[in-house]
Amino acid sequence: MSFASIRIVTDDLDGLVAFYERVTGQQAERPAPVFAQFSGPGGVFAIASTATVAMLGGAVVPGTNRSVVVEFEVPDVDGEFARLRLDPGDVVLAPTTMPWGNRSALVRDPDGNVVNLFSRPAR
Repeated sequence: MSFASIRIVTDDLDGLVAFYERVTGQQAERPAPVFAQFSGPGGVFAIASTATVAMLGGAVVPGTNRSVVVEFEVPDVDGEFARLRLDPGDVVLAPTTMPWGNRSALVRDPDGNVVNLFSRPAR
């Protein structure tokens, strides 16, 4: 088995895609109006409209995540945090060096999902 992707389902596809385009610096691939994705060496990060999961009977509910953190490794956490110019209410944790050595900044995307921008300590 190999990991393929993770998908966030949202009621505001365009808003969430715009946020992650800012975060990643990439333009999303839009193969359909209700779906977008960012492809990279670790897998695919997808964002989809609720229309794509209508047949699941409410098993997936946008804007309710309280247990998953979306993580992006970046070379300069402080620089990326400054570049994003987030509203203070969207900041969960300003750039901080964690006890295990990673430098992290945690923020919320427009749906409230927590996003960790991190870098590993130099070896």
